[in-house]
Amino acid sequence: MLVYLRVFKESFSFAINALRNNKLRTFLSLLGVTVGIFSIIAVLAAVDSLDRNIKDSLSGLDKNTMYLTKYSFGPTDVPRWKRDNFPQVEHDDYEFINRSVPDVEASAYVIFGGSETIRYQAETINNVNITPVSHGIYVIDDLKIAEGRFYSELESDTGAPVIVLGSELAENLLGDINPIGKVVRVYGRKLTVIGVLKEYGDALGDSPDGKGFVPANFVRRFRNGGVNGLPGAVVIKPKSGVDIGAFENVLKQKYRNYRGLKADEDDNFFINKLSGLVSFVDAIISMLNGVGWVISGFSLLVGGFGIANIMFVSVKERTNLIGIQKSLGAKNKFILFQFLFEAIILAIVGGLVGLALVWITAMIMNGVVGDDFEFVLSFGNMFLGFALSTFIGLISGVIPAISASRLDPVEAIRTGM
Repeated sequence: MLVYLRVFKESFSFAINALRNNKLRTFLSLLGVTVGIFSIIAVLAAVDSLDRNIKDSLSGLDKNTMYLTKYSFGPTDVPRWKRDNFPQVEHDDYEFINRSVPDVEASAYVIFGGSETIRYQAETINNVNITPVSHGIYVIDDLKIAEGRFYSELESDTGAPVIVLGSELAENLLGDINPIGKVVRVYGRKLTVIGVLKEYGDALGDSPDGKGFVPANFVRRFRNGGVNGLPGAVVIKPKSGVDIGAFENVLKQKYRNYRGLKADEDDNFFINKLSGLVSFVDAIISMLNGVGWVISGFSLLVGGFGIANIMFVSVKERTNLIGIQKSLGAKNKFILFQFLFEAIILAIVGGLVGLALVWITAMIMNGVVGDDFEFVLSFGNMFLGFALSTFIGLISGVIPAISASRLDPVEAIRTGM
């Protein structure tokens, strides 16, 4: 056992000395591995961070929430021309579902795509996402109020001229002024601010912070029944403990009957579930990981070839020394470990430098982006980078090391002279 430890120690010392004596060559070899490891770990860390931030933003939502609309949230086999001819989901559809579908905990009618100008006295903000939606969204999305309140079911049904502001919108529009009771202008009409939501933040770019919420029936008064070309949807949250598959089948059948669809006719609507959206996000994340591995793998391959090439040059330069070592009694395994350690050390140091660069990049990204997106370098990715760099060194150095260990001492001395 002591003999093997001594062999390891001496081989390691030879490898370190060889690297010190060829600083430029060592640096160029390190650079290839560093770029490869940095590329792979940076891509994996970025994708993991995106996945984690998206999942965190969806964590507060019920994954069984359903969106009844003419559009699909994910890939579909229904051709585009056919989807474009689907009828819009109207407020009457929402009322039908409230009357006819059992086991609904909460439902809401929402009109998408409302980008409006909002004013308070001399302050004006353009392109604000104003969402006309009925009262049920308060329960479905589990909205949290920081000041004031959300509009009531009665205010929702009667289309009262009230508005609830997201935290960012309230700050940008009103500053330090207490927003409750203030009158703002949206759609060219006066609305009273009755509430402000707590600050959320969101990786999906769909945060409530910059939104305003108004009763859908308020908008329906003056916009041709409410939609006027903008897509509508019914958002449905089933009761807890309900068989989701059975609930969806009942909803689909009742809605088909309501629209007068025959048994041989295809659906002219989509029932989108948040669980399906999560699966779709997972598929995209997996695809991004795969693409990242392919692209970064080429960089890693170049680094590995660089180490192998340097090691072959090193063997050729030290052929005479190898012959002398073997003539003095050095075993093949001593020569093998000497060159193998050199390759592994190159790869490990290059990998550690690559990891350090990823960590620095993560710190800079978190400082620039702030709380909206957290760039996370996990222990798993760090360990993966270390393992990959070690593996690259082992693979890149094994053939040159074997060729060096098998040299005949006499021929090696003669060739190296």
